[in-house]
Parts: sequence; structure tokens; C-alpha cells
Amino acid sequence: MFRTANLIEAAFWIAVGAAFLIVALRRRQGRASAASAAVVFIAFGVSDIVETTTGAWWRPWWLLVWKGVCVLALLTLFVRWRRPAAG
Repeated sequence: MFRTANLIEAAFWIAVGAAFLIVALRRRQGRASAASAAVVFIAFGVSDIVETTTGAWWRPWWLLVWKGVCVLALLTLFVRWRRPAAG
């Protein structure tokens, strides 16, 4: 059950990343942010695939760091998106 749930979650995050990639390829405005979000969501999804082999998101230490960096990057992208444009 754990492995299946993580694989479903991984597929979801990778699909979200693919959607952002499509947005990045189709639009000029916000392209860099959409591409960044695509990379981060896909990396987060891949970390869930790795988690299926380790049995926990906090083991080994580098998987915890990997997931933490992804969450921090997503929070940064969200804050930048919510911040009103200067001008």
C-alpha cells in the first residue's frame, strides 16, 4: 500500500510539473517561473519514487534534504507569484 500510494503521488506531482512545462513552452509572460515550477514539481515527484525504495521520506538524510529543498523552492515560487508586480 505504501509503495502504491507513493507512486500515485509521484505521478500526480510529475503531471503537475508537466502542466507547468506546457505553460512555459506556450507563453512568454511568466515563462521562467513556469519552467522553474516544472523542474521543482518533477523533482518532487521523482523524490517520491525514491521514497518507495527507502521506506520513509526522512531516510536517508539526503532524501529529507532533497524534499526540503523542493518545498522551500515551491514556497519561494508561491511567494513570488503572490507578490504584486512593481510598477
